[in-house]
Amino acid sequence: MTVRDFARAHRFSFLIITATFAMAVLWTAVVILRPLPPRSVTMVTGPEGGAYYDFGIRYREILAREGIDLHLQPTAGALDNLKMLSDPRYGVSIGFLQGGTANEKDYPALESLGTVAYEPLWFFYRSEFHGKGLESLRGKRISIGPEGSGARALTLELLARNGIDENFAELLALSPRAAGEKLVRGEIEAALMLTSWDSSVVRQLLANSNVELASFPRADAYVALYPFLNKVIVPAGVGDMAKNRPPNDAVLFAPKASLAVRNDLHPAIQYLLLDAAVQIHSGPGIFRKSGQFPAAESIDLPLSEEARQFYKTGRPFLQRYLPFWLAVFLGRLLLWLIPLIGIVIPLMRFVPALYGWQVRRKIYRLYGELRFIEHALDERNQGQGVSDLVEQLNRLEERADDLYVPVLYAEMLYILRVQITLVRGRLERPGM
Repeated sequence: MTVRDFARAHRFSFLIITATFAMAVLWTAVVILRPLPPRSVTMVTGPEGGAYYDFGIRYREILAREGIDLHLQPTAGALDNLKMLSDPRYGVSIGFLQGGTANEKDYPALESLGTVAYEPLWFFYRSEFHGKGLESLRGKRISIGPEGSGARALTLELLARNGIDENFAELLALSPRAAGEKLVRGEIEAALMLTSWDSSVVRQLLANSNVELASFPRADAYVALYPFLNKVIVPAGVGDMAKNRPPNDAVLFAPKASLAVRNDLHPAIQYLLLDAAVQIHSGPGIFRKSGQFPAAESIDLPLSEEARQFYKTGRPFLQRYLPFWLAVFLGRLLLWLIPLIGIVIPLMRFVPALYGWQVRRKIYRLYGELRFIEHALDERNQGQGVSDLVEQLNRLEERADDLYVPVLYAEMLYILRVQITLVRGRLERPGM
């Protein structure tokens, strides 16, 4: 490559510099300042066989379609979920929480994506105690849920409200599945469990003729005393129409379950969870109308900013039409593009000015050398040799010929060459 070719190639140097700088700023902003969503996250559910765990399986299937690996961590229940979610050492980002178990003040690192389901408190007992009242279960074996479960905490609170302590009966710490199995076999006399209608244990117990479902009297009073509770009704025959199970309507009270996340969970994952919640929880059910859940309700914890936006406008525009990872990248790109343009446009104005200054500087430097030659010529005496000045002028002329400048500055270079010719004429006069 000749010197002229190399110089000509540099007319676009300011564009290359600008593009390189823009890409560096963009890469820093997109990749370092706001990383991509994690490829795997962990959700705390509840005991295996419970509604929370069943919900978790469905969330895992939906997130897997978008390349996200959702690990399910079974727990004893809502209190365990709250403990693990609030402590970053457990590495948990998502979980189901029962209404009335948390508050914003004590758990500032947690936010809600909204409520997703009713969780009735079911009170099943052996049919031989039917019609005999609660007193007939004194001293019997009653499961109230494992330690760390929301069912156990709520049951103990309601028993205390009625003046009943833990000495009333043998209170067992069994999961809903284990309690249901033991109740059917007659190994325990009653079981209280906090789980949704979708739980397989509830369906089995409702259809079993050896098990009865208790109806809670004064349900309105409990709802008034505990605002996080809601009254729901189990219609007669809903468990088994042929056998009319249960034989009568049963009034239950139910907190709502919320989908909670740590506030540092990546926004894109939150949108995926919210979209999955619509697919899983929005259908009609025995206690809910179609579209009732998920709902923008902040019972215990504040809604995350992503949840607020989702309930107003739905999924982000790009995620509706593009694959998840592409939508995330383009969304973050657009987020930084506007401020980046604010940097690049002034830079693109500055760089050409800097380039022009550099071109003029090269021409002015040659002018300076020509002036030096001319000044040296003026100081020579008549007849004094000028061969050294001729050699300097030749080198200067070669550099001027090899110098490439944009058209905008060509006039300056042409004038320089004219001045070189004039000085050469003086050097070549006879007697010099």
